[in-house]
Amino acid sequence: MLPPVFVFGVAFGIAARGVGIEGWVAALMSMAAFAGAAQFAVLDLWTSPVPWLPLLVATFAINARHILLGASLRGLCRGLPAWKVYGAMALLSDLNWAALIAAERRGERDLGYLVGGGALMWVTWVSATVIGAVAGGLTLDDVKTYALDLVLVAFFATTLVGLRRGRVDDLPWLVAGLAALGAVWFLPPNWHVMVGGLAGGLAGLIRDELKRP
Repeated sequence: MLPPVFVFGVAFGIAARGVGIEGWVAALMSMAAFAGAAQFAVLDLWTSPVPWLPLLVATFAINARHILLGASLRGLCRGLPAWKVYGAMALLSDLNWAALIAAERRGERDLGYLVGGGALMWVTWVSATVIGAVAGGLTLDDVKTYALDLVLVAFFATTLVGLRRGRVDDLPWLVAGLAALGAVWFLPPNWHVMVGGLAGGLAGLIRDELKRP
């Protein structure tokens, strides 16, 4: 799980330097945000002066998927103290969420996957950002040429394959994919993640309701 996070973090550091963001600012952004996809989207909007409203809208659109990820963990968090739940959710990301869901299906109901995995990923992400920001000889063109900005996305996509329970998941996944693809074509940038998640969740809900006697 950590190698793709490291590569993605280095890519972000290089990309941030390429648009004129100083190394300490890029590191601070990674420390505070811990949101790779949103941070890359911010770079496309990073001009002087910074367009704060479009930046905030884009960031919300991308990170809104965490609302869905967190909601899926409601049952696991039921009965736990609020400070434990909020502390764990602060470290929530796509990869440790997938690891937690896989563990839960094996009968391991333990937020440690979220907290431990998230903490290691945070340290790796921040460290890699610093390395990328100060590394010489690499440019933003190199990031795009070698598709370093897609490493984490590809890794998460392969991880999801392991979460497939069989044909029962095919319909929600198909609906989510088609909805996200349509959103890419017809909606403003970055809203496809939220649209796909909501559409897939709704399809799964309808499927479960139809199966009830």
